[in-house]
Amino acid sequence: MTSLSQPAVTPPSTSALPDPNGPELDPGASHGHGHGAHADHTMTGFVIFLASESLIFLALFVGYAVYKSSAPLWLPAGVEGLEVREPLINTVVLVSSSLVIWLAERALHRQRLGEFRAWWLLTMAMGTYFVVGQAIEWQHLSFGLASGVFGASFYLLTGFHGLHVVTGLALMAFLLVRSLRPGLVLPEGKGVLAVSLFWHFVDVIWVVLFVLTYVWQRR
Repeated sequence: MTSLSQPAVTPPSTSALPDPNGPELDPGASHGHGHGAHADHTMTGFVIFLASESLIFLALFVGYAVYKSSAPLWLPAGVEGLEVREPLINTVVLVSSSLVIWLAERALHRQRLGEFRAWWLLTMAMGTYFVVGQAIEWQHLSFGLASGVFGASFYLLTGFHGLHVVTGLALMAFLLVRSLRPGLVLPEGKGVLAVSLFWHFVDVIWVVLFVLTYVWQRR
């Protein structure tokens, strides 16, 4: 009798088994060629967003400069110019907050979450000081939104920038609250980096705006 030979059964390779001590799987990796296989373009999209915002401000600045340099009478009747002292203090505070938020980033990079929160909160306080200072300035101005091109352009520029400052404060508040959740480790990169870039952008825009409106004055 001829015996039938049984095919040899090869045991599964241990390399194909998941390592229980290995890193956790990326939730996106189960999609094969889906989200896990693609590079994360979140920051690229955010940089494009900032570039588009820069173009908007650039258009506003150019229009403001053209009107200001060509108008025969720039200031409305009864207005002699803008007071510079208080806005300068607000400018110093806002620009200094860029250094503070950088210190927050560095603290997070070093895994010092408590120090990160302290610097982050100080940045928010400095931004709030700027917004409140601008609101107080608006209350004491002798012209309004309807005071010719000067009034309309001033309130448009400062108000649009102020809206960006408030947006940055809201984003910082969201990340600060998120960092206080028990058991949650705040990721080092995207969220904090994006908000920090946005804040630096807001500061640079204000420096240009301050020069155009407060430093360059004409009658």
